[in-house]
Amino acid sequence: MDIKRVGILFAGGPAPGANAVISSAALAFLKAGAEVIGFNNGYSHLLDFDGTPLVEGDDYIKFNIKKAAESRNKRGIMIGTARSNPGKLINCPEDLDDPIKNAPLKRTYDALMSLNIDALISIGGDDTLKSANKFHEYQLHANVAKKIKVVHLPKTIDNDYNGIDFTFGFFTAVHFMSEEVQNLKADAKAGRSYFIAECMGRKAGWLSYGVSMAGEAQMVVSVEDIPELMRKAGKPYNGYLDLNVLVDRICDLIAARASRKQHYGVVVLAEGLAEKLPTDFIASLSRDEHGHISLGDVHLGHLVAKMTMKRLEERKMPKVKVNGVQLGYESRCAPPHAYDVMLGSTLGVGAYVALAEKGLDGHMVSTVGQLDHCFVPFSELIDPKTLITEVRYIDVNSDFHKLAMMLSDDMGEKV
Repeated sequence: MDIKRVGILFAGGPAPGANAVISSAALAFLKAGAEVIGFNNGYSHLLDFDGTPLVEGDDYIKFNIKKAAESRNKRGIMIGTARSNPGKLINCPEDLDDPIKNAPLKRTYDALMSLNIDALISIGGDDTLKSANKFHEYQLHANVAKKIKVVHLPKTIDNDYNGIDFTFGFFTAVHFMSEEVQNLKADAKAGRSYFIAECMGRKAGWLSYGVSMAGEAQMVVSVEDIPELMRKAGKPYNGYLDLNVLVDRICDLIAARASRKQHYGVVVLAEGLAEKLPTDFIASLSRDEHGHISLGDVHLGHLVAKMTMKRLEERKMPKVKVNGVQLGYESRCAPPHAYDVMLGSTLGVGAYVALAEKGLDGHMVSTVGQLDHCFVPFSELIDPKTLITEVRYIDVNSDFHKLAMMLSDDMGEKV
């Protein structure tokens, strides 16, 4: 094996099973005789590198068998995380040749070289995948003397990743939040009220649909549903969500259930709906290192709850208390389920297989079938012109979507 020292970093939001991925990757390389370095807090310390030696304990840790063993089921992230983005200034391949724009990538490379890193394991979401690809491409453009191999392990509780069926942490997050929805429903039934539960999931509706199905919510709406929502309301769809249409749909649900003497319920909304609000509504919101708006600042669930109560009054319907809540953050470091531990461990070992056994570079580790490894080139996941990834939305004609609709109460039928 030509890899003597490997680096591991985790970036973006936490996900249950993170330590299964990290520790399994570390163990695989340690057992093969390699040294393993874990970089604390994503790219943060690498980005700040100015030639001053990185400090063990502050900037990175050295793994050993004892540190990596028996860590698969632990909560949190043993090397921390951050959203630092070394490729923030790179928007097209030509930018990789600009010394000003590629300076953060060069600092990252120099920091890794200062520790004699032979290969880098990147763990994170689609933004982290973009960063891994930009680092991979930077080395090609810069024609560096020593090439640091890069593989990426896909992470997101949102499950909106191309190239893999399910991402680690998704099922744990669904289970955790679905139990919260069941608690809310019991509360709603006791108090003859409704909850509008805003569920994490920045772009696609995988989490909100899973939570709705497992939590037995009465209605679920995600970004994939907006065109049909607008069509049924007789409104043109111009790429944006009309909140009034959504509120009327919720009021219709409340009316239908009231006619059956069911005066309670939970409506699950995907937080990504906020990104589909008119531009002037979200223009003033803050953005992170990757350009995403802070969805939590919208307070979509609370906003829709207030609008629903007002609309019920305007429609002269019986007064119903409607409460808004946000679900998600509390699930990201929940104890991982066995499946997520198994999947995470498979991906971690897959990093070793990709780098040490197959000699791959610029690939994402994935699984097929019964957790069999497969390896997807970055070039199949990233647009070569824009260097961005494509979100995997739910197909509204899929069985998954049909199942969610069939199990909801949105059509006014008793289920």
